[in-house]
Amino acid sequence: MARMIRVIINGFNGKMGRVVSQLVDAAPDMTIAAGIDVNAPTPQSAFPVYTSIADCEATADVVIDFSTADAAAAVIDYAERSRTALVLCTTGLSPATLARVSEASRSAAILRSANMSVGVNLIARTMPLFAEGLADSGFDVEIVEKHHSQKTDAPSGTALMLADAVSGGRYSYVYDRTKKRDRRGKNEIGIHAVRGGTIVGEHTVIFAGRDEVIEITHRATSKEVFAVGAVKAARFLAGKPAGLYGMDRVMEET
Repeated sequence: MARMIRVIINGFNGKMGRVVSQLVDAAPDMTIAAGIDVNAPTPQSAFPVYTSIADCEATADVVIDFSTADAAAAVIDYAERSRTALVLCTTGLSPATLARVSEASRSAAILRSANMSVGVNLIARTMPLFAEGLADSGFDVEIVEKHHSQKTDAPSGTALMLADAVSGGRYSYVYDRTKKRDRRGKNEIGIHAVRGGTIVGEHTVIFAGRDEVIEITHRATSKEVFAVGAVKAARFLAGKPAGLYGMDRVMEET
């Protein structure tokens, strides 16, 4: 019988943490080793719940992190120190924190993605093909992303991930067309953010050509799609050698 994959969930009592815990609990090949959350521990848990990952005494094969950008440093330090694989799902990380991720990946397997959805990552993998066939043939590229009213950063990391997949370093990004009155440049990608209501997440890449428009849209209707991708990534990452991984590897090898 295959060994159970032991999982630590960082951000255990948060919305995403609760969804991840349900998925891991239901997985026949996974078990929760511990939960981490700054909020009060859950008394009825069948496993220990710590308020700080620095205090965690449980051993695990992989950590799934859905916490906050401010809390990311602690879980990165933990992964580096304990050499535990880390699926880093927290977004909005600073350049300094991203540098720490790269540094820590020399000691532990770390997977980071701007979006954990399998669907979004599949779209990102196809973007170079669309860019070659459409953008290189004179189509203009615009990206529109929509999120709930409580999201504080814009544009979303996913919008930038999709823009990078289209651009290949050949385009500049424009976020605000109110600064100057001028025609749209051919070598630019416009990126637009919409905030309102309870929109979980919607991203549309628009290729606009002469007399035709092609739109590729991903719409998340619940947060579970991100948790499903995170659990899939954790299953992939457990036992992997130290290094920096992305969801593209998960898509290729699972």
